Amino acid sequence: MVDGMYNVLAESVETSFEIKSDCIFVSDGKLTETGLIENAAQTCSAIVGKSFFDEDDTEGVSNELIGFISAIKSVQIYELPSLNQTIITKANLVSRFDSDSYSICAIKCVIKSGAVLLAESEMNLLIQEV
Repeated sequence: MVDGMYNVLAESVETSFEIKSDCIFVSDGKLTETGLIENAAQTCSAIVGKSFFDEDDTEGVSNELIGFISAIKSVQIYELPSLNQTIITKANLVSRFDSDSYSICAIKCVIKSGAVLLAESEMNLLIQEV
């Protein structure tokens, strides 16, 4: 649900995703609401998830993680993007708690296609090593 990652920082990230017909979240030529939420969650997980990997590991092979949406505090979906559109998702860390093997975080996210605002959300994620 993420094709490209840009500006992956300790407190923010920006991703892109091209909507293709083989995506399981496409229905009637549009990315579904569930697809937008999953894209937001995967984008958000990059902020916290990157701290579990070695700095020079650009392929993500130095660790295995699993993540869960533990709560959706808010979500507003304004428009569903169509096949072959590329969406840009920006996420910002609100808070974070770390233990030895997992992190819990709250993150705000905005999804756009060009200048069109598609969705906004705030969610909690649990990310842990497996």
